[in-house]
Amino acid sequence: MGRRRKSAPKHGSLAYLPRGRAKSPIGKINYWPPIEADSPTLLGFSGYKVGMSYIYTISDKTGSPIFGQEVFTPITYIETPPMVVCGFRAYLLTLNGLKSFSEVWAKKFPKEIQRISPFLKNVDLKTSLNIIENSLDQISEFRALLATIPLLSNVSQKKPDVFEVKVDGGTVKDQLNYLKDLLGKKVELSEIFKEGQFVDVVAVTKGKGIQGPVKRWGVKKLHHKSNKKVRGVGTLGAWRPHYVMYTVPRAGQMGFHQRTERNKRILKIGNDGEAVTPRGGFPHYGVIRKDYLILKGSIPGSTRRLLKFRYASHPPLQSQEIAPKIIPFLET
Repeated sequence: MGRRRKSAPKHGSLAYLPRGRAKSPIGKINYWPPIEADSPTLLGFSGYKVGMSYIYTISDKTGSPIFGQEVFTPITYIETPPMVVCGFRAYLLTLNGLKSFSEVWAKKFPKEIQRISPFLKNVDLKTSLNIIENSLDQISEFRALLATIPLLSNVSQKKPDVFEVKVDGGTVKDQLNYLKDLLGKKVELSEIFKEGQFVDVVAVTKGKGIQGPVKRWGVKKLHHKSNKKVRGVGTLGAWRPHYVMYTVPRAGQMGFHQRTERNKRILKIGNDGEAVTPRGGFPHYGVIRKDYLILKGSIPGSTRRLLKFRYASHPPLQSQEIAPKIIPFLET
């Protein structure tokens, strides 16, 4: 340890190695939790990160010493404009996992997402529907193709992003009828989630470029009279094995990694964004135009980045069904 008088293990979990850059600034949901519901519903949605603030709420956690008291709560604002169900896909369960069977695309789209319609001129709606309806006994699940509408938010992007969202609940036939009714229509966040519900947020963290081991892993700087380096690692390991172990903190990419934040509670779902926008707008974002979402706590990612949320995969055992009471100063 040399001059060191205390233990200083490096920070950061080794479970996320290698810390490479994400393939896309938009996260990918690899798992959809099963739900028990009589009627089918979509399991996910998306929105654009606005920024953070704070509110005061009345604690509703039973058994807590601060139950019923006013507590300080950090929050994150997310703008959630409606999304369009531009199509859906049917999947078969094979020995190698899910395999795409067929897909259906809408004939008409809202004017805000006309940029994706030129690629769908040769899609036959009736033929695709007949193929799926005649093979319902083989289909295991459906996934909707949702398209974002950036023009309804305060971001500079024009081209919509399209991604899959699983449909669960009810029977396979009910899910097909549910998607047929939604085909080509807009879907709002309030139709999928409700206040007080816990969700998982999938996002890509802020990118910080190539950083050294001091900033990337939190190792202690060496003494100023150390040999050749100060912001490096004291040793790269023992003589044997004759290679550098992966556990040694090294320089490399920091940030821009996909992460999933579990059990983020929805405090409020609103449709009047100007009522909660501060004077002058949010820093680096501006004014929330219409629909918005308030989540408890912080969310990974930079401002204006697209976030995805889904039903919680491991919700708390004692999850509250309604949102806690918010002190009215939020509405002023």
